[in-house]
Amino acid sequence: MVAFGSPQVVADRLREVGYLPTDEIATTIFLASVLGKPVLVEGPAGTGKTELAKAVARAWGLDLVRLQCYEGLDESKALYEWDYRKQLLALQSHDDDLGSVFDEAFLLERPLLRALRMTSDRLLLIDEVDRLEIETEALLLEVLAEFQVTIPELGTLAATSRPLVVLTSNGVRDLSEALKRRALFLFLDYPDPERERAIVLEAVPGIEASLADAIARFVASVRELDVKKRPSIAETIDWARALVVLGADVLDRETVETTLSLLLKHRHDIERVRRELLGAASA
Repeated sequence: MVAFGSPQVVADRLREVGYLPTDEIATTIFLASVLGKPVLVEGPAGTGKTELAKAVARAWGLDLVRLQCYEGLDESKALYEWDYRKQLLALQSHDDDLGSVFDEAFLLERPLLRALRMTSDRLLLIDEVDRLEIETEALLLEVLAEFQVTIPELGTLAATSRPLVVLTSNGVRDLSEALKRRALFLFLDYPDPERERAIVLEAVPGIEASLADAIARFVASVRELDVKKRPSIAETIDWARALVVLGADVLDRETVETTLSLLLKHRHDIERVRRELLGAASA
């Protein structure tokens, strides 16, 4: 695994690729690279967890291997499976030179096994790990503790070098203590208005600082309401870009009214914000 030098180096490199880290984020990523430990990044949806992993990969030129977790994901999609069609064709060929049909030639690598066996510097992103069933989560324990997997027909396959591993969780369910013990923990909450203002300024070329400030503060107010889906950082950026395209330089009531659906995606949420915040937005 590539060691990242220092927390300050991590912070500088992430800024260079457009990700604005806090000191806690930079320190945790640095320690993960030095200690060879996975990082479990937990927080509400839309707080930049996946983007952090992508930014680290971009900053160091790491190959990114992503396992997108979902309910029903099993070993055959996460780790490996045998190519049964190829095995069947091989058996039907009656080739006298055919050895076992359970060797490398018939093995289909899935993201976890692929990440372990690659020889390049890489980052393994295990995204939304909380969507896995507990039984499937257990598959990760050997990978994250020993950086190896055991295939009954082939034995134990160990990584020649350790990838940097980032797991993300939206906190939909509690993860097992066994999984948590194997990782450094980093909690990402929604940014405060000052940090979100800086993120918008970084991500939206040409936006006025005063408009970025108004957007960040309005979004913070929306997140304090009892809405079904609080705006993500990505939705804030999309909204800001749209306002720039429309030539807006202030966040007045009319501008918010006509573009609110870019920020909120549920009718109930839009109606609540119109009812409870638009007076403040137009002040």
